[in-house]
Amino acid sequence: MEWTGARYADRPTVEVRTWIDASPATVWALVSDIGLMPDMSAELRSVTWLDGAAGPAVGARFVGRSEHEALGKWETTSHVIECEPESVFAWAVQDPADPSAVWRFRLSPRDGGTELSEWMQLGPGRSGLSLAIDRMPDKEQKIVFVRLREFERGITATLAQIKKRAEA
Repeated sequence: MEWTGARYADRPTVEVRTWIDASPATVWALVSDIGLMPDMSAELRSVTWLDGAAGPAVGARFVGRSEHEALGKWETTSHVIECEPESVFAWAVQDPADPSAVWRFRLSPRDGGTELSEWMQLGPGRSGLSLAIDRMPDKEQKIVFVRLREFERGITATLAQIKKRAEA
């Protein structure tokens, strides 16, 4: 990832891709099972469906509890905004009209397996990162850059875990 000097209001994004030697159905079963995600994340501690939901569907909500040594502990409610089995699973964090982040898995059949990408966008809604920027506005671009690098490392590790499980 290159230094872009992006500001939070720019809605900066990160995307990582991998190829998995497994069918889209096999990969979908993993990416759409939010209960597996804490085992594959350095920050996410737990995830629970809300409102009686048992799985992903547009409009379904889940709460995630996370922890980061510099940012502390926090809880967010996410709203599923896209859900097409074996194709795309996306959610908006906090307010779907003004999310603090958007996350998306995309699956595509390729070369007898599945190309899987995980993408995330910061903002435009306020988040814990906004609080750090409020305290040090002159360091906004560095704060955003460092956080995007953390997300890039985390996404890379998550995709490696999904690949390992799908190919097992």
